[in-house]
Amino acid sequence: MLKKFLSSIVGILGLKKDSEYVKNHNIDANVSSSMYNTSLMIVIEILMIIRYTKRYVLDAEIPADFLTWLKYTRNFWGLLFAAIIVLIYDVMYKKGKIKSRTLGNVVMILFAGYCLIFGMYVSHHDFAAGKMITCFFVMALYAACLLIWKPYVSIIFLTVLFFGYSYYLDNYTFDKEGVQVIMLSGDRVNYYTLLITLIVIAISIYHQRVNEAVKSEELERIAVEDDLTGVPNMYYFGTQCKKMMGDAAVKPSDKLYLFMNIENFKTYNDQLGYEKGNEFLKNIANRFKEVFKDGIFARQSDDHFVALVNKAKKDEYINKAVNVLAEEHPEVYMSLKVGGYSPINREETQEICCDRARYACGLIKNKYGEVYREYDKKMDESFHLRQYIVNHIDQAVEKGYIKVYYQPVVWSKNGKLCSCEALARWDDPVYGFLSPVKFISVLEECRLIHKLDKCIYEQVCKDMHTSIKEGRKVIPVSMNFSRLDFELMDVVQVMTSLVEKYEIPKENIHIEVTESALGENQGSLKTALNRLRELGFALWLDDFGSGYSSLNVLKDYKFDVLKVDMVFLSNLQENESAQKILACIIDMADRLGMQTLTEGVESSQAAEYLNKIGCGRLQGYLYGKPMPYEELIEKIRAGELEITDEKIC
Repeated sequence: MLKKFLSSIVGILGLKKDSEYVKNHNIDANVSSSMYNTSLMIVIEILMIIRYTKRYVLDAEIPADFLTWLKYTRNFWGLLFAAIIVLIYDVMYKKGKIKSRTLGNVVMILFAGYCLIFGMYVSHHDFAAGKMITCFFVMALYAACLLIWKPYVSIIFLTVLFFGYSYYLDNYTFDKEGVQVIMLSGDRVNYYTLLITLIVIAISIYHQRVNEAVKSEELERIAVEDDLTGVPNMYYFGTQCKKMMGDAAVKPSDKLYLFMNIENFKTYNDQLGYEKGNEFLKNIANRFKEVFKDGIFARQSDDHFVALVNKAKKDEYINKAVNVLAEEHPEVYMSLKVGGYSPINREETQEICCDRARYACGLIKNKYGEVYREYDKKMDESFHLRQYIVNHIDQAVEKGYIKVYYQPVVWSKNGKLCSCEALARWDDPVYGFLSPVKFISVLEECRLIHKLDKCIYEQVCKDMHTSIKEGRKVIPVSMNFSRLDFELMDVVQVMTSLVEKYEIPKENIHIEVTESALGENQGSLKTALNRLRELGFALWLDDFGSGYSSLNVLKDYKFDVLKVDMVFLSNLQENESAQKILACIIDMADRLGMQTLTEGVESSQAAEYLNKIGCGRLQGYLYGKPMPYEELIEKIRAGELEITDEKIC
């Protein structure tokens, strides 16, 4: 209890050490207060000069001469010029033309001292004449509000000032007859009441300012500091980079942006828990901060960090960072991947530079032994295409640059067309015909793939509606759905809306889901797939055999068609093991009540073997490459493709 009490007293008296931010905030507040007070002082002194001029010159029966007028107004002139000088300093300080806070303290202390001397001088004459010492009170109040010090300083200063001046008045004040003037007891009570009031005001203002400064400091800290690790955040990084690159003495090509990714950090989290993972990030972030102390460093997000350093010291920085990481995680193997980008000019923003460094870093992901890669011209072309894809996917959908190409699927027993797979193509006015390899992975990484897929689904339904309207046989179509489609949109609602809008049977729409999409977090995805199946959509498992969880998937999900990955057809004639595995897969699917389809069929020998082992459907270049809807219809009309009469599911 006593310790808490003493701590409170220490706090009230301001005996605790303030941060530099709080000190500077208090000085800045004194300057702001000084601007208002000196402005008021200037007005008052001008009014006093006018008053005395009117009294002794304009309205006097015998106007005073210049020297007499100056005698009466000299103190006001002195205060006026002192206030103007202080106001000029305050304005220049606020505008940043004067940066010395020490000079400001000296100027304001001298001005406050001058005001107090003026007040004591005038009040001494008033006291001798039997009047109130109002001028001293006003100047004491003015000085107390002009300079807000730590409470213990204000208490000492005001106490010494008041008791000292009281002693002076009592011992050195005489009236015109030479009789000593003593302060009346009632006036003395008022005098010391004012002292106490001024002390309370000074302490109150001080603590109010300190509280504001502490809150402001915390807000500024939050604005520039990463919440988890305490190292600088991207806002701070951006402002400092802009400041550095804006310096004419800095040559942009001598600088290097680094993007750092701690590879395999997820495993660390999984094995040791998120609490340990966060502790690790705090430690490594602060050690990285020390490594890059000569440059600008920040945490971007997760286990990603950025830095702006001198290019000449690149290897030194990277080696130190790699060594620091090696020392921090003995329990789990992790490696550091670093991408670099050297800016060409000052106009390149830190966002663009960091994106390019990140892009370079991404190219060495999972590449053992390669720690660093720098962004180059070849990467630049790929990067710009990537940015173009991300920025123009909406436009491509809106303006019809996204096309649906159909690849035939046939019965193995007779080669008749039983369905098609819908595949996306991008016919761009700038880049021309874009391969899916170039844009699908980018859209997946940027979580925009659902925009492309939704466009494909609608075009397929529209084409199917056209076939029905024109009286042609309807060809069932399978469409690809990724895990992200189920995360980023309500697939069930989208598909039911489309089949209702275009009035097409649900059984003609086949939902293809890749095996890799079914590995983790099965809850909501499984619910959506079950709902689609209940509504009448056929479910296909795509790329079976390409992943590591094929049998688990078959155990946990119910599919109508199993689509065997083309990897099994590689050198099928010479690879007896592949033939046996294929036969086993077809037999297993049949036992589980699933029909089978093998993709990537390019030779008649492969087709014959697949038919022999009971694979019902085949897809591949042997039967046709992906083609536009119009070309598919033309091939059917020309008899190159014959639509089956059998019921298809």
